[in-house]
Amino acid sequence: MVIARSAGVVRFPAKFLMVLAANPCPCGRFSLRDDLCECPPSAIRRYQARLSGPLLDRVDLRVEVDRVTRTELTSRGARGESTATVADRVRAARERAAERLAGTPWHTNSEVPGRELRSRWYAASGAMDEAERNLERGVLTARGLDRVLRVAWTVADLVGHDRPDATDVALALQLRTGVPRGVPMAIGALT
Repeated sequence: MVIARSAGVVRFPAKFLMVLAANPCPCGRFSLRDDLCECPPSAIRRYQARLSGPLLDRVDLRVEVDRVTRTELTSRGARGESTATVADRVRAARERAAERLAGTPWHTNSEVPGRELRSRWYAASGAMDEAERNLERGVLTARGLDRVLRVAWTVADLVGHDRPDATDVALALQLRTGVPRGVPMAIGALT
């Protein structure tokens, strides 16, 4: 971990995964898909503003989780993919990344600095156009754009692409911003 301030730069050995969870509003029922929330818009804005922009800029993935229904909670049938299926896909994706990063000091997409991603490994032609427009409009910061590219490489590795295409970047952008962009959220649905 590198901390840069006006007085200098300090490097601390750190490797961690930070997971945050938050309700979308004071009552916890706000959703873009239904209208169960009764919080006024001003209360929702005030509540969501409690998480600072600089903190949120360091969060790579933002996923709204649907409410679990009683039927889903009490059913005994299979739900989604098996752990083994997902583990196999992740293993294959990590192998793709390791091959691409061979001969570098990095082993996974998360370790590659943004500067290197932009200068050594390119997304498909035109794939980053929407993300770059989001940068120009102020929806993304420069750090956010690097993180979208990093996640797009991970998506490409998961689905078996040689490099991120527009769909991979759109999913990464959707995961980064939380704004639906018409792409499936389940990686399994893309394969």
